[in-house]
Amino acid sequence: MTDTTTRGLVPLPLAAARALLLAGGIATAASAFLAWTWTSEFPGDLTITGYPGGLQWLTFIAGILTTLFALAAYGIRGLGGLIPARNNAPLVLTALGGFGVTWYTIVSIAAELGGLANLEPGGWVAAIASLLPVIGAFALPEPRTASAKENFKAYLAKPDGIPPAQPLSPWLERAIITIVTIVGLAVFTYGIDTEYGELFVGYLIVVVFGVWALHTAGLNDRFSRIVARNRSFTLAMGFAAAIAFPFTQTNDHYANIGVNILIFGTVALGLNIVVGLAGLLDLGYVAFLGVGAYTAALVSGSEFSRFSGVHFPFWAAALTGAAASLVFGVLIGAPTLRLRGDYLAIVTLGFGEIFRIAVNNMDGDSGPDLTNGPNGIPAIPDLNLLGFNLGEAHDIGGFTLGRFANYYLLMVLIMAIVVLVYTRAADSRIGRSWIAIREDETAATAMGINGFRVKLIAFALGATLAGLAGTVSAHVTYSVVPTPYQFAGSTPPNSAFLLAAVVLGGMGTVAGPILGAALLYLLPEKLVFLQDKSLLAFGIALILLMRFRPEGIIANRRNQLEFHETGQLDIPEQTTLSGQPAAVTKAGA
Repeated sequence: MTDTTTRGLVPLPLAAARALLLAGGIATAASAFLAWTWTSEFPGDLTITGYPGGLQWLTFIAGILTTLFALAAYGIRGLGGLIPARNNAPLVLTALGGFGVTWYTIVSIAAELGGLANLEPGGWVAAIASLLPVIGAFALPEPRTASAKENFKAYLAKPDGIPPAQPLSPWLERAIITIVTIVGLAVFTYGIDTEYGELFVGYLIVVVFGVWALHTAGLNDRFSRIVARNRSFTLAMGFAAAIAFPFTQTNDHYANIGVNILIFGTVALGLNIVVGLAGLLDLGYVAFLGVGAYTAALVSGSEFSRFSGVHFPFWAAALTGAAASLVFGVLIGAPTLRLRGDYLAIVTLGFGEIFRIAVNNMDGDSGPDLTNGPNGIPAIPDLNLLGFNLGEAHDIGGFTLGRFANYYLLMVLIMAIVVLVYTRAADSRIGRSWIAIREDETAATAMGINGFRVKLIAFALGATLAGLAGTVSAHVTYSVVPTPYQFAGSTPPNSAFLLAAVVLGGMGTVAGPILGAALLYLLPEKLVFLQDKSLLAFGIALILLMRFRPEGIIANRRNQLEFHETGQLDIPEQTTLSGQPAAVTKAGA
């Protein structure tokens, strides 16, 4: 399409649209300082004029983002770099983010307190103020397309052909990575510390639209190029941020959430080897986590263990659990990995169920006396490493680290080992063989790759990493029972959630499964109403993801090109901020 008509979806002159966008962003931020309701019964206390509370802070942040992008559209010196893609999509998305969080708050006040009569004038001002930038954003120039639906898609399209940035000095690039890491830690900490569901929903609205706006502006692509030139430094900063997280917490409950996210993420990263790199659909993977957990429980000194007199040190228990999972991985993989596709998925699903049923029956009555059946193995003692009892609180530099914070730091160390193993394996000759098998096993075999041996290595390595995480999981929870080790359930970890974490986060990447695990664990934890409907909610999320971003949230570059090479990125011509047409480069060009 070459029609370059610059009329927006709302018939306003360009100058008026920009002015409305800027004024609306400022008004949205300012409205957060007004009282929105007269009663403090709504969580967050939105009754104080001059001091925002709860969701009002999120409205303020959304308004500031809208204002910054609006000033960048005017070409204000020092802000032009906010929109390197030179399109209007970030303006639309930040305006929608402010509108979404503000109107969500207004509707929640009316729903929970019994009507719109509970709103103060400040609430009405905020509702109108957040609507103004949306009107201004949709009045910005855009190409005329065949339908309004296509017009809207043109706003939200991925920017292509971003002009290259001026090269920066290595120190400046590392400073940018450091700042982004600090901001990312602050955003994650704020989200995990939210005390009630309404605040977490508002947080999600602002974060989703904010990150989406940065992506369409082209900032994510430019930052990715900086990261590509400083991979080792970026990885070091990521682990530094992970280590710093427990020092930002005053409640050990949030450290408990953090350690479970890391356990879940470690297992998901192991599954990513099997699914993301080798392309093997494993629906019983959580069983390997259970093998590691039960093995550690048996040899860690629990008085209810079949071997109650045996008490291995942690390093020995971890190696034993990983080795047991490795053995089970080889035993299960050897006779089944000659199968492909759905047949392999059915066999692995059966293995997962066999494991759960077996440990449930090993109670001395229905089977051997090994796992105490449904009662599991309780009273697993806390770990003692280098004289530190991880079950006790410790003061470090004026900060008190509780039990879960101690285990969190241990999991950060294990996660570092797992990431190292994953990256080295993925970049090795074996890793390239996995990718070749995933793409076309017949062609890979014809090129001399032993498909069975390569797949068995992937299966065994993934099982080993899951078993390693299981050894820590047994000590964190004090007990091991058969219930969690099933295909699907209301809470993670289970095989369905692990697979969803890999697909949602991005197959074949390091950060993708970790992000997916964090989302899948954190959302039911924060949104209580989702706990009974979590499978339905995440099923809908996966359907939407497959439709709009099949490569996952954090895309592997190869997967991204494969998914979009048939023209999915062939979008209508976009206009620049000045209203002139901008060339859009096809993904396949």
